Amino acid sequence: MDITRTELASLGEFGLINHINSRFSLQNPESIKGIGDDAAVIAQDATHYTLLSTDMLVEGVHFDLSYTPLPHLGFKAVAVNVSDIAAMYGIPKQIVIGLAVSNRFSVEAIDAFYEGVKAACDTFKVDLIGGDTTSSRSGLVISISVVGVTEHDKVVYRNTAKPTDIVCVTGDLGAAYLGLQVLEREKQVYMQDPSMQPELTGREYILQRQLRPSARMDIIHELREMSVVPTAMIDVSDGVASDILHICKQSNVGVALFEDKIPIDATAYDTALELKLDPITCALNGGEDYELLFTIQQSDYEKIKNHADISLIGYIQEAAKGNELVTKSGNRIALQAQGWVHF
Repeated sequence: MDITRTELASLGEFGLINHINSRFSLQNPESIKGIGDDAAVIAQDATHYTLLSTDMLVEGVHFDLSYTPLPHLGFKAVAVNVSDIAAMYGIPKQIVIGLAVSNRFSVEAIDAFYEGVKAACDTFKVDLIGGDTTSSRSGLVISISVVGVTEHDKVVYRNTAKPTDIVCVTGDLGAAYLGLQVLEREKQVYMQDPSMQPELTGREYILQRQLRPSARMDIIHELREMSVVPTAMIDVSDGVASDILHICKQSNVGVALFEDKIPIDATAYDTALELKLDPITCALNGGEDYELLFTIQQSDYEKIKNHADISLIGYIQEAAKGNELVTKSGNRIALQAQGWVHF
């Protein structure tokens, strides 16, 4: 019998998501938005939507406990979920945590993890309201679901960018990826010679960006205060190049990003050069920055043009013009995604 086997790698993460999504349709009127955005959107009342998102972190895939402190991991696990709610222009309210642990973890280790969870709950003003625990034979697995809320007229999707919109990003890019490269390098040095001490002095910022990133709820609150509602938004988890291309594909538009406008921290820039990596490539494709990438109407330009933590990095154009990176010399080259590969 001829049995066809399709490898997951042939689809990739988003191909697999689309493959699954093609088999389902929304059956309930309360289900406003299903698969395909940072969070699902569910009707709550006459003026508000409930937002729901979930993420998994798997030991050996998403984190390495040889250099990841458990309190940092607890904070990060919550932050990456809250970031999904932020990307929908929402306010997070509650989380539930599923935890699979092996017997190599002590009660004290679990306490350390939840110390970070509590710090994140306090920072983002969310409540831990439940979850599940089970045993694991293959290390630590963390699954967190987050519930948020936003108004009907303020929910922001990925598929609503329009030509002439301005592309914006918060913070800086590439630092988390470079922090990971430094940690991996020092781990290899230690494995070869346990007497060697890690060389991490001066790297505190990029290490923090990798080990204990924060969700940009501060920006969401500021945008709300300025009455700026983005036309489209996504959080930067797979790399800004990959994530802007998600917006473009779903919105049926193209984009032009300017190389000289991409925000890179000085420590990240210097570390990239030291590691013989191109800083721009790291910034575009590094991932795990958990900054907000969004588009705004031209009419909102004056409101945010002087914001110290928002960079204007390009513009949306007609789909026929494609997706471009405008180099410092003015050349236009195809913008390609080289970010995180899940399978």
